[in-house]
Amino acid sequence: MAAAPPDGQEKVIAAAQHIVKSLASSKNAADDMIRILSGFDNRLSLMSDLFPPPPGAGAGAAAGGPILEADEGTSQGDGEGHEEDEPDPDDAAAARAEQEWDAAAEVIERWESPSAGDRTVFGTREDAEEYLAAAACLAGAPGPRAEAALQAAMARLEDEFRHLLIRGASPLAAEDLQASLLRRLSLTVPSFNSSAVDLDCPSFANHAGEGRDEPAGRSSVSDDEISPYLTAPDTVGALRDIADVMLRAGYAPELCQVYGEVRRDTLMECLAVLGVDKMSLEEVQRVEWGVLDGKMKKWIQALKVVVRGLLAEERRICSQILAADPNAEEECFAEAAKGCVLQLLNFGDAIAIGKRSSEKLFRILGMYEALADVLPELEGLFSGEAKDFIKEEAEGILVRLGDAVRGTIAEFASAIQGETSRRPLPGGEIHPLTRYVMNYVRLLADYSASLNQLLEYWDTELNGGDNPNMTPLGHCVLMLITHLQSKIDEKSRLYEDEALQNIFLMNNLLYIVQKVKDSELKTLLGDNWIRKRRGQIRQYSTGYLRSSWTRVLACLRDDGLPQTMGSSSALKNALKDRFKNFNLAFEELYRTQTSWRVVDPQLREELKISISEKVLPAYRSFVGRFRGQLEGGRGSARYIKYNPEDLENQVSDFFEGKRPNA
Repeated sequence: MAAAPPDGQEKVIAAAQHIVKSLASSKNAADDMIRILSGFDNRLSLMSDLFPPPPGAGAGAAAGGPILEADEGTSQGDGEGHEEDEPDPDDAAAARAEQEWDAAAEVIERWESPSAGDRTVFGTREDAEEYLAAAACLAGAPGPRAEAALQAAMARLEDEFRHLLIRGASPLAAEDLQASLLRRLSLTVPSFNSSAVDLDCPSFANHAGEGRDEPAGRSSVSDDEISPYLTAPDTVGALRDIADVMLRAGYAPELCQVYGEVRRDTLMECLAVLGVDKMSLEEVQRVEWGVLDGKMKKWIQALKVVVRGLLAEERRICSQILAADPNAEEECFAEAAKGCVLQLLNFGDAIAIGKRSSEKLFRILGMYEALADVLPELEGLFSGEAKDFIKEEAEGILVRLGDAVRGTIAEFASAIQGETSRRPLPGGEIHPLTRYVMNYVRLLADYSASLNQLLEYWDTELNGGDNPNMTPLGHCVLMLITHLQSKIDEKSRLYEDEALQNIFLMNNLLYIVQKVKDSELKTLLGDNWIRKRRGQIRQYSTGYLRSSWTRVLACLRDDGLPQTMGSSSALKNALKDRFKNFNLAFEELYRTQTSWRVVDPQLREELKISISEKVLPAYRSFVGRFRGQLEGGRGSARYIKYNPEDLENQVSDFFEGKRPNA
């Protein structure tokens, strides 16, 4: 039944009655006017007393029966009354539709009245179902009342949609979000040691429903466990119901705007919790390395969490909520996700085009590999123009990160060649440059796949030497180590003592060889390279023995001694000089070379054995032949101060790095 007309409309209805009466002589004109007035306010068509029955109409008309009884073609029998025509099915359907529209409008209007208060439509299931059904009914309904009710319904549903999105996205406090993400959305990030910060994370868990096998010992992760920080599953159904109605009513733009705004903010909050802040190029350039290193590490972690966790889950939820309209689904996801993705990419771009320094290399490599790894998945999340845009941006940044890798390696090579310290290390120990360069170079092998690709056409100014099949990374490593060896040779000349030069060269070259032999560098440079460097070490060892012990051994030769056929006093004096010179020379070597340090224990022992094998037999033989010439004389013990065992014990103290007078 139509509602009573509100104040202010009675005059309109009265005027309508007057017009109808004046048109009663023309049935068609009256019918047209009824249709016009019904379009103005469909409640008029339901007021039976508005249109008086024509003359001769029965009580049925007065009681609310058909206003106009019959078409012009209706036939009547002579003197027998008449039978009414069968009702038109189209008219009956239209009447039912009008009644449904009226009932639906009444539901919407009831929620717009002051009596509704602050209640929300989705406070109870019954209210939600009734309201959604009413709004769906009004979609496409004609007439001002239906249109006004539909607009009111869409505005309310838009607010409800926003409220549900916000409410369903915040079950976790911000400080708990990162722990939840990393616990529920685990991933594998390449790790490295040395001075770089470890990037170990748990391995990435598969999403439910993706058809992948779960690793042994790990249970599958349910949707409830994966995404409480995005949208609770029980909220998704309500959001989908609202979306279905709004899309049916043609309100896709308004729906996408709300979805995009709310979800974009949610994803950006998640990004901030993961430690990825919005930074300009200038801010990235100004921040100190310790801080920037931490941000680069977090970026590598966050990129995989975002692409394989947040955005993959966002895509799944978006497809559920907007299943009724694939185009709206694509638009909503793109609007929600682009801000988050672009903030990640912008930071990567700032690093790629920023100032190059050697300490950044492994973080940049980590960023390059992380982006290259997730790029296919990232592109697959989008479609259409959004996909083209994200693909172009990400691939451009990947290229620039690759350029930064090559440029940083070139910068590192220049830094090796330009190292200018002039202070020799005490004791001939391993130079800090050698340690730094070899640890740095050894880490390059951890990124061999990426670096072989990035360095494929890069001119390292060196060929493969004895290994023509050397990889691009092998060429690069050979170049860096060659620069290092040249610099070490240069620094060895800072020592005035030739023997100490050889100790320094042995220490440093052996350290280089060991770093190569005990890592993937061995595969890059080959066994032949190692054999040649070991040969160099033996040459340095021979050079040390020659420069240190030639003068000592000369004291133990027979050359230059008086013939025993001559004066015995001349021989004794000569022997005294020989033993005296031997003692002085040996003691000088002991004083200096016990403070030298051979770092590698095996090399240290080998050198001591070489000394003993050269010196002790010669000393034992010399003493055995000439001891009798000096024994019994005054102060003979002053010349033959050592027996062979004493010398051997003293040789054992060599190369231990003992401080003088310690």
